[in-house]
Amino acid sequence: MFHDPAEVAALRAAYGRATLDERTSPADPLVLFREWFEAARAAGVNEPNAMTLATADAAGRPSARMVLLKGADDRGLSFFTNREGRKGRELSDNPRGALVFWWSPLERQVRVEGRIELVDEADADAYWHSRPRGSRLSALASRQSTPVRDRAELDAARDALAVRYPGEDIPRPAYWVGYRVVPDRYEFWQGRPDRLHDRVAYTPATEGWDRVRLSP
Repeated sequence: MFHDPAEVAALRAAYGRATLDERTSPADPLVLFREWFEAARAAGVNEPNAMTLATADAAGRPSARMVLLKGADDRGLSFFTNREGRKGRELSDNPRGALVFWWSPLERQVRVEGRIELVDEADADAYWHSRPRGSRLSALASRQSTPVRDRAELDAARDALAVRYPGEDIPRPAYWVGYRVVPDRYEFWQGRPDRLHDRVAYTPATEGWDRVRLSP
């Protein structure tokens, strides 16, 4: 525990592992994203697919939480969740989202912004059935973001479902869906010495993507 706010203010790290040059970076941001993602995996980053998802309600009030990336292709970046929870309700009211990846060992950050769409039912079914049995039971037991009396209530609900579905045939509930962020902006950040960081932003062009260096 710290007692002096100055202790927190003094926390800082020196960056300088790599550089990022907009003149030589890939023309397609998805290519660069995949390169950086694989580098994070190779570096042993714990859960390199962990990302902050920011949403906003109809009034514009933001909220953010960590979710796990489950797909990245030309269609966008996908994740799965309960659509009846807070983020699902916000995505229904305001179908735009922002993602942030932070890979500390590489001193790299990626930001992605775009509109939100639902993944196909077939894709949601396929991913649902690929999940561990316990994860599927928990998804059925949880009414995400709603108050619960205590932990015992959650455990009891899951245990009852385990009896009801003793094998692997556990149906996907209608409220458990996949979302895709369809990017209209990427930003890649590489830490540099003296806080003069490299930032490269990609935005859609008539053909392909425009990329530009941003001041840090």
